[in-house]
Amino acid sequence: MRDFDDIREYLDGTGHDVTVHDDDLMCVELSLEHGSRHQAIFLTRIADEDDRAYLRVSTVVAPMTGVDARRALAFNWDSQVGHLAIGDLDGVPHLQLCENRPFDALDLAEVHRLVLEIGGLGDRMERSLSAGGDLF
Repeated sequence: MRDFDDIREYLDGTGHDVTVHDDDLMCVELSLEHGSRHQAIFLTRIADEDDRAYLRVSTVVAPMTGVDARRALAFNWDSQVGHLAIGDLDGVPHLQLCENRPFDALDLAEVHRLVLEIGGLGDRMERSLSAGGDLF
């Protein structure tokens, strides 16, 4: 993969609704269950301490209030794809489902698969943690 714009062009071309267009950030609004549910997926270009580029695919799952940290850590242990983390959303800590992949090892089909997988799993987690709600 050459750069972040390749991902943006690919996702635009596959019919996804890409709503945020920044140099190192984009948001894909994923429609689920025939349009009855939605999930915002964020793709961010990040770098490690050696300046190696990574793609982070993430989605907000729920506010941290009332979330059982033991369940979150058990999920991290059992999960093959994605990990749970805490990130701020408008100054409020939220549980987020994330996946980081080295840019130089990605192809566009893998990016598309990650968007669908993180989006679908994030929506299922959101539903279970928010009594069926669809906030994100």
